[in-house]
Amino acid sequence: QVVAAGSRRAEQVHERLVETGLEGQVSVYTSLEDILALDEVDVVSICLPADIQAEAAIKVAKAGKHALIEKPVPKTLDEMRRVRDAFRTAGVKSQVSFVLRWNPFVEIARGLINDGWLGKVTYSRMGYLHELGPAYASYKWLRTKKSGGSTVLLGGCHAIDTLRYMISREAVEVSAFATTVSRTDFEYDSTCASTIRFDDDSLAHLATSFELYMPYTFPIEIMGSRGAMRDGKLWSHKLEGQTDWVTIPTHMPDSADVANHPFQAEIDDLVDAILNDGETRAPIEDTVKTHQIVFAIEQSAAAGGKPVKLPLLD
Repeated sequence: QVVAAGSRRAEQVHERLVETGLEGQVSVYTSLEDILALDEVDVVSICLPADIQAEAAIKVAKAGKHALIEKPVPKTLDEMRRVRDAFRTAGVKSQVSFVLRWNPFVEIARGLINDGWLGKVTYSRMGYLHELGPAYASYKWLRTKKSGGSTVLLGGCHAIDTLRYMISREAVEVSAFATTVSRTDFEYDSTCASTIRFDDDSLAHLATSFELYMPYTFPIEIMGSRGAMRDGKLWSHKLEGQTDWVTIPTHMPDSADVANHPFQAEIDDLVDAILNDGETRAPIEDTVKTHQIVFAIEQSAAAGGKPVKLPLLD
């Protein structure tokens, strides 16, 4: 049950309530503290720019409320540590909105990998590629260093987390380069390429860019000793006699229209964890590892490609 809605701008709240048919039925607040003081509030959904999201998450945890938190959770590594520690201390549930963990293809791919259809995963390629311009509603703050941060923090984190989830491995080292070729409106480099080494010595390449004249693209390629997957197509030793790639008929995470993302499954998972005292699929404790890779990539790119070891947090 929705019992409160809030934003720094009350008019924005009313717009959302009209869209959802809740206008006049829910109290509207411009102060997070006022919402957290309500006894009837059990869970808070935090959807804020990256530079203020971590502090809000810490307040929610300290108030003893469960949280659904948009990605990226922090802007800095220190913020990530503080958010993690706040939720550890409070003992409340958290779900970070890496919603592609519930995407049908991602779930299928994870299952196939775990069942040995690809053998030992050796090399992966992931990307978050498109043109980000004024047509996007959040463009004005996404383009800034303060609120946007980097291409990897804003969008590439989805690709990193999706890969981590599918192959069930942890990164131990990254190296990266960042550049700007054609855009002058971003306060940070609008293209980044990085290499990630995992704890089983497998490698991955990640490309992120906001300056490409092309539709939104989320390429997924995972290749192993006994098979491979490339953008929804499968080749495997288990398909004896296979003469061409087999297409997996499912929904791919290749649309910028977030209305197609499985948000309901993400929320259902959080509610189930609260009601049954279980663990969510994307808790702070796990997704901190995704954020660490992001910050390691940023550090490496700032140092001209110098490798950075992981983990960054104890």
